[in-house]
Amino acid sequence: MTSDRIILSGMRFEGRLGATEDERAFPQAIEIDVEVWLDLAPAGRADDLARTVDYGPLIERCRAIVEERSFHLMEAVAEAIASDVLAESAAEKVVVRVRKPAVPVDADLDYAGVEIVRLRPIADRLVASPG
Repeated sequence: MTSDRIILSGMRFEGRLGATEDERAFPQAIEIDVEVWLDLAPAGRADDLARTVDYGPLIERCRAIVEERSFHLMEAVAEAIASDVLAESAAEKVVVRVRKPAVPVDADLDYAGVEIVRLRPIADRLVASPG
């Protein structure tokens, strides 16, 4: 597996996220980080966008997942984004972090968050590797 990665850090969207209906009643700030692990050498050598992951569309897909759907759990948001990245790119691995700054708890807290790591099965990686 390569150690190359594309990093999208601190994306901020408004989404409906929470365990209760009250939490999901109004959009709230959701912060997302995504790391897409893939071999970036072909893109770097050829200076060719087609040989990498175009992060513009990736950001828009993350936005759509967060803003157009409603979730009970941060884990579900992260899973939806990770599944999308693996389905729509040649990524070998994806790391997704979801943070919720406004947490309805009686504590001084910067945010609550989750991080998941998903790998493309090895057989799929051989088929999906870029050019």
